[in-house]
Parts: sequence; structure tokens; C-alpha cells
Amino acid sequence: MPSQQYYSNQKPTTPPRLKKLLPSVYNPGFHSLFDQSQMEKPEPPVIEPFTFVFSWRRFMVHCAIMSVCVLLGLMTWYFGKPHSVRFYETKSEESLATAIAPGIDMALDTRSSAAVKEGLPLQVELFKGNVYFDINKNAASQLEVKVGNAIIKDFGTRFSIQMHKDGSSHIAVADGHIKIHVASGIYQINALEQVAFNDASISKHRLVTERDIAPWRAKQ
Repeated sequence: MPSQQYYSNQKPTTPPRLKKLLPSVYNPGFHSLFDQSQMEKPEPPVIEPFTFVFSWRRFMVHCAIMSVCVLLGLMTWYFGKPHSVRFYETKSEESLATAIAPGIDMALDTRSSAAVKEGLPLQVELFKGNVYFDINKNAASQLEVKVGNAIIKDFGTRFSIQMHKDGSSHIAVADGHIKIHVASGIYQINALEQVAFNDASISKHRLVTERDIAPWRAKQ
């Protein structure tokens, strides 16, 4: 018996699930959209010019930061720079005479010691013994002498200091005048005058002769 073939006018259909898996086959517009997206190039970003806006607050903050940096730099320079200190000491059978600065001469008696610190003014600290200073009136720097807590400021003169073991000291002025700073005040000592002093006050203010000022220098 001949086989019978059945023909239908209906077109074959594809399941919806298969259409989702193969969109390029069953969706005619897919290729055109894909090709169009590949052909479109991204537009370059638009760079807007920078507009400076002045602000007093920002300006003050920057000034404060710069001030702190400058201050720290100056402090680093000041504390990092060592001060030059020279020590002088004599033994029992020797004395010393030397120039410690232009126009400033110093003479140390036997068994004496002192330190000279560079600066303005020039600073000398007497630790023990006797010392004599001869300062030219045209000297470039002034002189400050420290004896204990007392400070002696020179104004172009010649004077001597004697330190005693009991803690007291004597100062005698040969020429010009000096000012001595102690706890009780500031006192001026003129030429051919002598006083005893300590950290607190002065006493025994009297007149002397030229030969009474640093008599030990006659042995040098």
C-alpha cells in the first residue's frame, strides 16, 4: 500500500526557548544593531578650563603653614649651630696673657681658669683665680663677665676681678667704668674704685690707686 504523505500549509515553528539561545539567527535586527554599536566611537571627554577662586581662608592657612616652616627652619639653624667656647687655665707656676678678641686682651693669674664664649657680646665666665681685662674703646664687641650669678658689663675700660675661696669677689676698675648686675640691683663702678660683691649685693665700695689693681701682673 503506497505510503501517504501529508502536507500542511503551516510553517514550522521554533520553540521560544531556542529563539532566546540563538538571537542572531532568529532576530534579523540583531546584526544591524551589533554592527552599529561597533562602528560608533566614544567621544573624547571635554576638558573645562580651571577657574581660580580667591579665598581668604585658604590664603591664611597657607601663610600659617609657611610661617611654621620658616620658624622651624630658623630654630633648627640656631640650635644646630654649636657655639664656640674656649677654655683657659693656668697652673701654680704660670700665668697667661692673650687676646680673646680684636681689641680685648685678657691676663690670667696663676691657678686661674676661665671660659670664653663667642657671641655678641663676648662672654667670659671666671671659675677661679684672678683675671685682668684691657678693652680698647674701639673694640668691635662689648664684654660680659660672669662670676657666679653676678654679671659684669664693660664699656671700654681696664679692670681686674679676684675670686676668693669663701665665695666673695673683688672688682677694681683702672680706667672707664663697669656695671655690675647682682640680685639687689645694678651698680656702676668708676675708675680707681673697688668693691666686694657676691651673687646678692656689693659692699666695701672704696677708692684705690693704680698699683692696687691686679698687683700680681707685676710678676708677669
